[in-house]
Amino acid sequence: MNTPKLRFDGFSEEWVSRTLEEYAHVQTGPFGSQLHESDYVSEGTPIITVEHFGDNYIIHSNLPLVSDEDVKRLKKYTLSEGDIVFSRVGSVDRRVYVTKREDGWLFSGRCLRLSTTSKKVDSKFLSFYLGTTKCLNEIRSKAVGGTMPSLNTAILNSIGISIPSIEEQKKISDFLTLLDKKIQKQQEKVELLKQQKKGLMQRIFSQELRFKDESGQEYPEWASQTMNDVISTYSGGTPSVKNREYYKGTIPFIRSGEIYKDTTELYVNESALQYSSAKLVRKGDLLYALYGATSGEVSISKIDGAINQAILCIRTSEVREFLLYFFENSKDRILSTYLQGGQGNLSAQIIKSINIEIPCKLEQLAISNFLDSISVKITQEDKKLSLLIKQKQAFMQQMFI
Repeated sequence: MNTPKLRFDGFSEEWVSRTLEEYAHVQTGPFGSQLHESDYVSEGTPIITVEHFGDNYIIHSNLPLVSDEDVKRLKKYTLSEGDIVFSRVGSVDRRVYVTKREDGWLFSGRCLRLSTTSKKVDSKFLSFYLGTTKCLNEIRSKAVGGTMPSLNTAILNSIGISIPSIEEQKKISDFLTLLDKKIQKQQEKVELLKQQKKGLMQRIFSQELRFKDESGQEYPEWASQTMNDVISTYSGGTPSVKNREYYKGTIPFIRSGEIYKDTTELYVNESALQYSSAKLVRKGDLLYALYGATSGEVSISKIDGAINQAILCIRTSEVREFLLYFFENSKDRILSTYLQGGQGNLSAQIIKSINIEIPCKLEQLAISNFLDSISVKITQEDKKLSLLIKQKQAFMQQMFI
């Protein structure tokens, strides 16, 4: 039968299968010839771009604005409550739902706007349906282009959907909307904690905020040093991928995107270490990403394993967590100083040349304990967020066809 596994009481009819074009109209946003970034103004009407796509909701911070004159000129690109906006290029499986708050805004040429045209479909239900694994896989498979996939109106129009009665649609969308609100609230809570931590780190490492000892006395002044004075480092390497035997071992092979994790995708054996420059690290070592998408990120290793050339292992006789937070606070400055236009790589030489103001170990410990308490809170709230997202995914799998 054409019915989902989980349904609300009172509904038993089979769902109807159609293509999206029978229920909606799809439109591409204004291209560069119609609107340039140079046309953005300091006061005006927001225009949403893919940078402002949350999880089925629009992020309202740092939105570009267009003038009243341009709004009139681009009137056919005005959003209405209930519209669904897709990323047209790149991450083609991303979409956002337009609420009353965004009614009257514009959407950019990097987006596709979908508007319902039938009273048989609830727009919020449709937005959730288009976020199911089945629909997302179909969208990805039909996208054109290799390294930079893209969507067009014909692709979206051809997507298959199955819908129940409008009453059941509204029940489903109301339920999932409540879950979304919980998720968004939790995301905002996590983000606020991260911003608070960032602000406190800035105050601490600029020495605007100082700690005192147990008797209320000031700690000694901080000493100016280079990182070379306080750390020892080494990086690793990658065993030849041509020799598949190397990757049939039990030693976790940590790559730069995995420095925060307690598991790895790849494992290597002793021969891989013997015949390559891969190096072993211990649980508790500082791992610093030298290049790639995670360049400048740092973590304390949760496992014993081997590292590749994109990771710098850092050891110190200072308080390890103090250095962790120093690198977290310094990330943007380091990247902007040493990676021009996002190009190039960091290196052990660069990291060792960085100047650091460092307090006595007792104050390092006080700083670390203080920031640890916030980090623990962030981790706890992040786990709650992950649980909510998993719960929603579980419901989505059972409530749709």
